[in-house]
Amino acid sequence: MSSENNDEKNNLIFDKNDVCIFIPVLNEEYAIKGVIEDFKKEGFYNILVVDGNSKDKTREVAEEAGARVVIQSGKGKGQAMIQAFSMIHSKYIVMIDGDGTELASEIYRLLNPVLEGKADHVAGDRIAGRTEKAFTPVNLFGNKMMNWIFRIAFCSNLYDILTGYRAFTRESIQELDLKKHNFVIETELTVECLMKEQRLIEVPVTYYPRAKEVASKLHPIKDGYRISTAVYKYSRFYNPIFFFGIWSVPLLLLAAVSAGYAYYSENQLFLFSAGLFFLMAVMVLLAGFVSDINTMLHRKTLKAMKAHRKQNEQEYDQF
Repeated sequence: MSSENNDEKNNLIFDKNDVCIFIPVLNEEYAIKGVIEDFKKEGFYNILVVDGNSKDKTREVAEEAGARVVIQSGKGKGQAMIQAFSMIHSKYIVMIDGDGTELASEIYRLLNPVLEGKADHVAGDRIAGRTEKAFTPVNLFGNKMMNWIFRIAFCSNLYDILTGYRAFTRESIQELDLKKHNFVIETELTVECLMKEQRLIEVPVTYYPRAKEVASKLHPIKDGYRISTAVYKYSRFYNPIFFFGIWSVPLLLLAAVSAGYAYYSENQLFLFSAGLFFLMAVMVLLAGFVSDINTMLHRKTLKAMKAHRKQNEQEYDQF
């Protein structure tokens, strides 16, 4: 453990039984034992493993290592997370992948802001702390591109929305409306935090290459397409100007090209096309602005309702 991790550990005073370590797994026989034992070395024994019907000995190895093992009722990482969140009653939850690519000793780095009340949700930035060959060139490029699109669409400063190493309060999870059953779940989780205006921060975490015996479940093309599509669809509810405005760019380009042809060929049909494309671009942008106003009003209403509910809870606790 680094001196930095030691400092973080020594600054925290809390009951570790209040923290549930949640590990979604699928065919992690060669890595899961080490992950569980590393957390036990740190003093965390409340460990829940949700197994997605592994074909190897993942369940047996996890149980022997001292974790509580539950067989997933459905398929996909998202469904495993939704199932686990409905079962966990601990004050704090730390989620980590079961492939041994992240360090249990860095749990304090994620828990610190949550325990101090500075954040509702903390995400571990793997890209910032990646080691050599932790990502393949294709995966690294895809991750950076999706995060770049996400930052533009959601006006955020997040650099690893797909991280599986996270810490959050049980109350923050209860506020979220999670529905996705595949690898899009991390994107949905992040979007829901932003939509509910939770305090979401990012901290760098070390990320190692997975062992050769542990196969990746992420399909770069198929899952990359799903995640990129999800980012665009979710932006409709958070940043409608981006959602609608992105279509105005090709329309304005078509208007410019048509206007250029009209100028050089003196063909009135191209001039009409230019005007039509320009009008369509303006209408799309107007739709974005109108939707953005409605979204802002909706957020204010939700914020007021949330504040009113907290006030009622505080008044109830006083009696």
